[in-house]
Amino acid sequence: MAQFKGVCVGAGYFSHFQYEAWRRIPEVTITAMCNRDAARAKAILDKFDVPRHYMDYREMLEKEKPDFVDIITPPPTHLEMCKVAADLGVAVICQKPLAPTFEEARQIVEYTDKAGVRFMVHENWRFQPWYREMKRLLDAHVVGDKIHSIYFRSRMGDGWGDEAYLNRQPYFRDYPRLLVYENGVHFIDTYRYLAGEIRQVYAVLKKLNPVIVGEDYAAVVFGFESGAVGLWDANRYNECNYPKPRYTFGELLLDANAGSIRLYLDGRLTIQPLGEKERTHDYHHEDRNFSGDCCYTTQRHFIDRLLDGQPFETNGHEYLKTLAVQEAVYESAAKNVPITITH
Repeated sequence: MAQFKGVCVGAGYFSHFQYEAWRRIPEVTITAMCNRDAARAKAILDKFDVPRHYMDYREMLEKEKPDFVDIITPPPTHLEMCKVAADLGVAVICQKPLAPTFEEARQIVEYTDKAGVRFMVHENWRFQPWYREMKRLLDAHVVGDKIHSIYFRSRMGDGWGDEAYLNRQPYFRDYPRLLVYENGVHFIDTYRYLAGEIRQVYAVLKKLNPVIVGEDYAAVVFGFESGAVGLWDANRYNECNYPKPRYTFGELLLDANAGSIRLYLDGRLTIQPLGEKERTHDYHHEDRNFSGDCCYTTQRHFIDRLLDGQPFETNGHEYLKTLAVQEAVYESAAKNVPITITH
């Protein structure tokens, strides 16, 4: 029997993954959704059997009296929606990017804190199955107890040509900040999850496709508090050689003092202890929902922490640390110097 009554705001491309995931969490019933586009709303109502539709999210929150709201709308709407939910005592899980600016993100965190409501950012990358398993291997010291470096290479191939992004997320074309703000922030958070706090960054950002506003290429070097080094080499213009680039979004190599872990484009993980051959590591992952079913795992985490009262991994204060690194990336690229992050 469901223990939590939820409502959702939003009916865009990515919302479908989240509605589908909520249906598989037995403790949750989504009783209503809000969207000003009636056609988009009807698609959600019909596909996911959501009982009620509202045009105004305030009215929905006041009438439905939910335990939580899932905010799946563009970043400029988040501050106001989070404030309204907080004033009504409704717990919030909010889509990323959290806000257009770091200051707005801080306001969201401070406001929900002051209201005493539970708040989590829907940051699903660290919940992808390969990273959860990689973290387990690191905690078990399978390749040693000291990370030397993490390197991720991504070639999405969805951002070249005059029609770039139009078929799925056309608003990407107008983002003044694109690759790091929309995608790179996932990796900043995942790098923190795997290797600890980031203390310095140096970044080179470029725009490869002239039809967009923001950057679509990034080469970023991260300096971790532990002494490890991270590299993120990404662009959305060039293509990878795997038929589904949005499964893992790229390839990762993690080197440590007793060996290496590799993530391949098909989700395969391998382990190579020093002096030995690379071997495949068996673990469960499947091409379900989005990127290894990470929306389900993220939302399952949200509900588990509501049940046990423990902190969310991506609570507001933790996520501000991720956003501070994001801001340092943009500052580094603008000034062409390394930037030190202080929390």
